[in-house]
Amino acid sequence: MSIIAVRVDGRLVHGQVANLWTTKLNISRIMVVDNDIVNNDIEKSGLKLSTPAGVKLSVLPVEKAVNNILAGKYDSQRLFIVARRPQTFLDMAEDGVPFDTINVGNMSQSDETRSISHSINVTDDDVKAFEALNAKGIKLTAQMVPSDNTNDLMKMLK
Repeated sequence: MSIIAVRVDGRLVHGQVANLWTTKLNISRIMVVDNDIVNNDIEKSGLKLSTPAGVKLSVLPVEKAVNNILAGKYDSQRLFIVARRPQTFLDMAEDGVPFDTINVGNMSQSDETRSISHSINVTDDDVKAFEALNAKGIKLTAQMVPSDNTNDLMKMLK
């Protein structure tokens, strides 16, 4: 399996993902998994512009991402998967995609969220998805950039 990193980040591909994480982990493909963005040409264009030169980008709905990963389509690449919400990764895990660790980056504040750190804001549904991922034995961490300490997300949720 070629999944090198998995990240929840509401901003998807941006400076931290495109430059810091991709460089540190020597990523060859960023996969954005989002059922809505696949139909939004403007957002897809922005993601393409944010992707570093020499790194491939896939923007896929959950079902196609799962099928491609399980079929071994990316086995020769170093894959970094990014989604806005933890539910996306729960759906993928329930469909058979093996995740060891999911890193949580920025999750923006809204009227429905509560803050668990200066950059991570969760809804009740996010908490349920994180708890379900944790119950599957997937390690959940919070780390904005590679040079930051890694924190246990489940302890932050308490």
